[in-house]
Amino acid sequence: QGLLNVFVSNGYINDAPVREVSPYLDAANIDLKSFREPFYRELIGGKLKPVLDTLKLMKELNIWVEVTTLVIPGRNDSEDELRDIARFISTDLGAETPWHISRFYPQYQLNSIQPTKVSTLKRAFEIGVEEGLRYVYTGNVPGDEHESTLCHNCGKNIIHRYGFNIMETHVTHGKCEYCDTKLDGIIIG
Repeated sequence: QGLLNVFVSNGYINDAPVREVSPYLDAANIDLKSFREPFYRELIGGKLKPVLDTLKLMKELNIWVEVTTLVIPGRNDSEDELRDIARFISTDLGAETPWHISRFYPQYQLNSIQPTKVSTLKRAFEIGVEEGLRYVYTGNVPGDEHESTLCHNCGKNIIHRYGFNIMETHVTHGKCEYCDTKLDGIIIG
């Protein structure tokens, strides 16, 4: 019917099901919650390696992959860890892979932790750019300058967002309207 299929997942998917669904799966947004095994073991009750393996396999199977990291103060917000995540994305998945860095707000079992400082998200954004990522986004901070898509060639704002709303676009046939650079991703239309 021409519909695109997208998974939003924590990345705990065995190889066989990923391979089976891959002909029908166009894109996936996978939560990479941390780059430290103790975080996964103690906070999630899981392991890091299966998530990394799922990301790499999806990329290998030509599924468009995006990565989201919820940055939690004191848990996964060190510059070293953020750099390790950005470097993994750039090296193992490719510079064209978007990294969404989301602001944490206290909820449920972590309600005693303060919200992520916007300055931490801005530093994570800088780290992503330093590691060569083309598309780095801050999330859960409506109005932040890094929630929009910038052309990786000319740097102009080509998809202006405010929260979950697209305010204006400057993309035609998958290219930046300012410099005619071909953009990465699934191009519709």
